[in-house]
Amino acid sequence: MRQRVLFCLFALFFFLPALPHTTHAQAPLRKASFIPQWSPQAQFAGYYVAYEKGFYKDFGIDLEMIQGGPHRSSSETLERGEATFATMWLCDAIQRKFRGVKLVNVAQIMQRSALMLVAKKSSGINRPEDLNGKKMSIWRADFQIQPRAFIKKYNLNVKIIPQSYTINLFLRDGVHVASAMWYNEYHTIINAGLDPEELTAFFFYEHGLNFPEDGIYTLERTLNKDPELVKAFIKASIKGWLYAFENKNEALEIVMKYMAKAKVPVNKIHQKWMLDRMKDLVMPRNEKDPPIGVLRQQDFSLVAGELQAMGLIRSIPDFSGFYFQGVSHAEK
Repeated sequence: MRQRVLFCLFALFFFLPALPHTTHAQAPLRKASFIPQWSPQAQFAGYYVAYEKGFYKDFGIDLEMIQGGPHRSSSETLERGEATFATMWLCDAIQRKFRGVKLVNVAQIMQRSALMLVAKKSSGINRPEDLNGKKMSIWRADFQIQPRAFIKKYNLNVKIIPQSYTINLFLRDGVHVASAMWYNEYHTIINAGLDPEELTAFFFYEHGLNFPEDGIYTLERTLNKDPELVKAFIKASIKGWLYAFENKNEALEIVMKYMAKAKVPVNKIHQKWMLDRMKDLVMPRNEKDPPIGVLRQQDFSLVAGELQAMGLIRSIPDFSGFYFQGVSHAEK
C-alpha cells in the first residue's frame, strides 16, 4: 500500500505540467509615453508595429502612444514633460538644445533626409544652375533651412514663393520647382500623372546637405533617472522597424488601423510607397551610411554649422551632451 502511494505521488509530480514559478515575481512594467511628430502614417510604422506586436512590453515597458499632428507638437510635448519620448528632426532638436531645452538624441532613426526639390524637365531644369531666374516654392519654419542652404551653395538667384500643404501650385505651373518629401509629396506628383522621367529631383543628401530627420529624443532627467528604460525603448523601437521592413503587408495593416482610429484618410498604395521609402532612408544600401539608431558626428556638425551660419543658433551644442551612445548596434 505504501509503495502504491509513493508511485502515485511520483507519477503526479512527473506528468503534471510545471506550474509557473511564484518565488520570483515578474518585475512590473515601467510606464512611459511616446509621441511622433505627425499623425499616424507609415513614416512611423516601426513604433506602431512595436506597440501592436507587444515589443515594448517584451522589453518591460507599459507604453502610452500619444497622437501627434498639426495641433500637437511632439517637441513641445516632450519639453513640457508630457511625453517620455518623442520623434523630431535633428535641426529642430539642435535649435531647442541651444535655447536651453535639456533634451538628448537617443537614437537617430532616419539616416538620410527625405526633403527634396522637384522640377519638371519641360521647364528646362536639369541641373542646379538651371534654377536661376525660376520660381521656387518652399515651406516655412525648419523646412526652409535646406532649400536656402542649397540656394546659397550654388549661388542661385530664385524667386521664393511660400508653399502651402498641397503641391497644387507646382502641378498647375504656378512655380517651376517645389519642395517635397520623398515619401509623401513626390509620390503625390507621380500619382497626378507625371512620370519620374519627366521630373528632375534634387535630393539634398546628394548635394552635401544631408540633414537626417526623424530621431528619438528624451529629456536629460529621464536618461539620468532610468537609463535602462531608455535603452529598452530604443531596442523595442528598432525591433519594430526591422519587423515592419520584413513584414510590410502586416505593418501596413497595423498603420492603417491607427490611421482609421485617428480619422486620417487612408490610401494603402500611398502608405506602401511611404514605407518603402522609409526603408531607403532608415537603412540605406550604401555601406558608408551608419546603422539604424546611430547619429554620426559629421551629420550633426553639418546641420549645426548651417544653423549657425543662418543665425538660428549662436553656438553649437556639445555633441557628447547631445547624443546618447548607450546602445551599440550589436546590442540592438
